[in-house]
Amino acid sequence: MIIRDALDADLRGIRDIYNDAVANTTAIWNNYAVDLDNRRAWLADRTALGFPVLVAVNDEGGVLGYSSYGTWRAFDGFRQTVEHSVYVRSDQRGQGLGPKLMQALIERARESGLHVMVAAIESGNAASIRLHERLGFVTTGQMPQVGQKFGRWLDLTFMQLLLSPATEQPR
Repeated sequence: MIIRDALDADLRGIRDIYNDAVANTTAIWNNYAVDLDNRRAWLADRTALGFPVLVAVNDEGGVLGYSSYGTWRAFDGFRQTVEHSVYVRSDQRGQGLGPKLMQALIERARESGLHVMVAAIESGNAASIRLHERLGFVTTGQMPQVGQKFGRWLDLTFMQLLLSPATEQPR
């Protein structure tokens, strides 16, 4: 297994992982599957903005998981803060792939001079919350009933990781 930047050839695998999360989990608060053109536009947008999309692939090139980060809020004052996503193929969960994708993504964020990485996690997703805690994220807020999926209200937990010391001058 290797982790590398995503290519156009990876988009089918990324789409399939995304759509599985839409259909079967509360990790993505969308109700509808996306097509390949949607993922192609998403990758092009992330790339144009200088944001990474990383994939974990097996020896045959199959996508096992992916991670990315992007704009947290679209105001200049938040330019050093990003929000991330990490998704692992359902048959690969629990095998340590999530932490590896996250560590690679955190390293990219640090190399880019970013200051904070934000996670927005459905509060019932204990596995994701534990993963983030192990990586040094701390809970900074909880918002009850701000979303809905599968006919029920969902709570949102915000976590963050300081990527650089607070003593650095903002850019």
